[in-house]
Amino acid sequence: MSTSLTHIDTDGTARMVDVGEKAETRRLAVASGTITMTAEALAAIKAGNAPKGDVLGTARIAGIMAAKKTSELIPMCHALAIDAVNLDFAFEDEQEFTGAIRASATAAVTGRTGVEMEAITAVSIALVTIYDMAKALDKGMVISDIRLVEKQGGKSGHWKASDWA
Repeated sequence: MSTSLTHIDTDGTARMVDVGEKAETRRLAVASGTITMTAEALAAIKAGNAPKGDVLGTARIAGIMAAKKTSELIPMCHALAIDAVNLDFAFEDEQEFTGAIRASATAAVTGRTGVEMEAITAVSIALVTIYDMAKALDKGMVISDIRLVEKQGGKSGHWKASDWA
């Protein structure tokens, strides 16, 4: 059985890609996602009045910790010595009854493989942490639009989502 899939060998068995021969280069990835909630929950998070405390500070730490553990969560990911992970939050789409928080994560490494999964994992866990920290205010929050926004470095070079502002 021949295949051009990178994580499947010629017998159809899952495998981790060997990156040992690749050159180390500087690599960067940016991911983002959104959590939508009631205006009341958003106001409490903004004011620092959520029942469990500092929602965004806790989400930032959780996202960074998650990025560092990505290879433990996703079977074919390589363990990376990450150079940096940063998370930023922006309040969006405030309307009379709803609001949203956009999380953006930037991960960087000098290595043989990219950090896209680390950036996506950081955003995902940051958003889940926001949910956990604010669920007493709004159990109906919706996490959505988690995606890779940009990547730099490696064989494929620079890529940016075309609809990203």
